[in-house]
Amino acid sequence: MFFRGSRYEPVPEAELVTPAGRTIRYKRVRFIPPTRGALAQLVGQGDRLDLIAYRTFKDPEQFWRICDANLAMRPEDLVAVPGRRLLIPLPTI
Repeated sequence: MFFRGSRYEPVPEAELVTPAGRTIRYKRVRFIPPTRGALAQLVGQGDRLDLIAYRTFKDPEQFWRICDANLAMRPEDLVAVPGRRLLIPLPTI
């Protein structure tokens, strides 16, 4: 259901059995871990989070790491206002 490297991949799964006997599988709540933003980036006109992630991590699907560092629940909010300063975590090796 989630791609490899997704922020939800390591979240434990759980099951709920309804009174009718139907089993519903789901992911438990993902709490945002403390993520230190070591770098800063200003949002430019027309910037997208996937492009910023690609420039930083060479992987556009790592945008969620920037979300975690900025405690953002909605990624689009981070790039809505040009000139905003984003905290960027260090790339992992």
